[in-house]
Amino acid sequence: MNSTFDQIIHSEKPVLIDFFATWCGPCQMLAPILKEVKDSLGERVSIIKIDVDKNQELAAQYQVRGVPTMMLFQNGKQLWRQSGVLSKEEIVKTVIEKSN
Repeated sequence: MNSTFDQIIHSEKPVLIDFFATWCGPCQMLAPILKEVKDSLGERVSIIKIDVDKNQELAAQYQVRGVPTMMLFQNGKQLWRQSGVLSKEEIVKTVIEKSN
């Protein structure tokens, strides 16, 4: 998973990673919001969901202690990180601002 993950985050296109867990209520609230973000931004962003229970090593590597945690990467660099549920508007604004 890690080499694939490295390839994904080294994209020139911004990549929004959603570290989530299936048992997490806020994570389930975030899922439709992320769909709206994707609908809004289209090809300008990739959104990848990572289940922390299935990818514990990766979650540990990025020190994900609470879910949901979102991270924005571009060209292998972490541009932004936030835990908790944000509105579609906040996420869209962040992706646009941080990835320009």
